[in-house]
Amino acid sequence: MILPKINPAIALLLAASGLFVATANARPPAPKPPTAADAAFWRQNGRTLPTPEVLQPTIDPALPAYVPRKDIELSGSFKGACSDVLPGVAKRWIAAFQKYYPKVQIEVPPPYSGRYGAGELVKGDRDFALVSRELIPTDVEGFTKKFGYPPLSVPIMGGSYRHFGFLDAIGVFVNKDNPIDKISFAQLDAILSTTRHRGLAPITKWGQLGLTGEWADKPIHVWAIKPWNGFEEFVRQRVLMPGSQRGEWREDLNFTPTVFPVSPAVAKDPYAIGYAGIAYVGEDVKLIALQKDPGGPFVPPSYEEVALANYPLSRLVFLNVNKAPGKPLNPALEEFIRFILSKEGQQCVLDQQLYIPLRAEQAKTSRALLVP
Repeated sequence: MILPKINPAIALLLAASGLFVATANARPPAPKPPTAADAAFWRQNGRTLPTPEVLQPTIDPALPAYVPRKDIELSGSFKGACSDVLPGVAKRWIAAFQKYYPKVQIEVPPPYSGRYGAGELVKGDRDFALVSRELIPTDVEGFTKKFGYPPLSVPIMGGSYRHFGFLDAIGVFVNKDNPIDKISFAQLDAILSTTRHRGLAPITKWGQLGLTGEWADKPIHVWAIKPWNGFEEFVRQRVLMPGSQRGEWREDLNFTPTVFPVSPAVAKDPYAIGYAGIAYVGEDVKLIALQKDPGGPFVPPSYEEVALANYPLSRLVFLNVNKAPGKPLNPALEEFIRFILSKEGQQCVLDQQLYIPLRAEQAKTSRALLVP
């Protein structure tokens, strides 16, 4: 059950009873870039955890309960690579799983970094890699060159809503004085790319998006993140690539080397549009609703819509593993993944109060990837 705005005292009571309540909190201050000392500490210990949202989503009741295997005794030792934002939840999964299978030993030792994941799989030093982003093309190319097939990437939980550094959802935003309040993926593709795989002609003026009067002939100033970057790659894959063919950015966009300058730049320019993780979006710009498919709904980037997996630029965390097509995984490793995708596994996600548990349909899709 999802509730609209409500008296805060009543909201807390409802939250305690197990209902999800969308928050109306103001966005927190924009974060500052991490220092070299921060990065060094995170590689050995994982990132410093942020303050959780006051209210949390609930577990989807349609998620299947975990049923341990009785037909085989599982054992073995496995070592995984892990992004620096994931060791906390990974250790929760491992501890819970080993209560069922004490002879299965799993560890995710430091150093922690998303950049180590695919490389470690190629070298064979790790049995799996927990990565807080989609694999980049070079990750996949290096793996495929060695093994003859790509790594298997299984979505295992949602990203966060707006936690800095913890895979926050992506928002598209305009200057606060801009009257536009929604935009489609097809329109974004026509604004951002040269390839325009979604079929529209180039869009360069606000009038082409339906604005009238003084806005009609004004140019669209686009602020984007310079490749390669995790935010940039995510938007490229979700918006510029409706199929398998890679989308390419327009070269005349205002590219920034990091995500931090985008929101301030859009705030200063009435004719600007940009994208960034919601954690990086300031109060002085306006987030707008997005439509993924023609004829579909325009969905705002609210906490509620991200938690329900309705918002089309919500993000996912992946477990990457070497699985040859047509062949099964090691049974203990496969069972570990099935546990993560169960109600009990997603409860570990909720207990940490940072990331968003998968919905039942998402978990079903992920389980189907494990079939030989």
